[in-house]
Amino acid sequence: MGKTPLSPAAWIEAGLTQLTATGPMALRAEPLSRHLKTSKGSFYWHFKDVPAFQAALLAEWKNRAMAQLAEDASMDGSDTDKMIRFGQSVQGDKAGPALRAWAQSDKSIAKTIAAVDDARLKQLIGLMKTIGVTNEDFAKAAYGALVGLKQMKSDDGDALVAFAALVDLVMALK
Repeated sequence: MGKTPLSPAAWIEAGLTQLTATGPMALRAEPLSRHLKTSKGSFYWHFKDVPAFQAALLAEWKNRAMAQLAEDASMDGSDTDKMIRFGQSVQGDKAGPALRAWAQSDKSIAKTIAAVDDARLKQLIGLMKTIGVTNEDFAKAAYGALVGLKQMKSDDGDALVAFAALVDLVMALK
């Protein structure tokens, strides 16, 4: 009896993992099949072609990012807690740096990243306004630092410590 076919979600999860590990060239049927130890037929059973798979992967990443924003917004805590949680969520996006690198050569990826960035920035601006910091450039700088820290591939803990220092600075401005 053969193996149970993989679900589309399993392929997408493997795609996100491989994108993070090795970059967008891994998002093809052949390397993903090897990684999952299955046939390319399983891939094509769920996805018309590689661009359809990549579009589904990108949509899933965006959905997860937006769901994380909604979850963070619904949680209680101090203003500092909410900003730290925001930073943790952005830092927890493992695929973000690989997607940003891929976006340099693919406008559809860049467009999706821009939509997520806009939503994240809007949320951070709102968080800062609740503490009385109305200059949106502070939020832009803090978000840019979060993204940049993630791109530096430093230890996530180091990046969060650096972001916490920024949060402390912003809190001192109130």
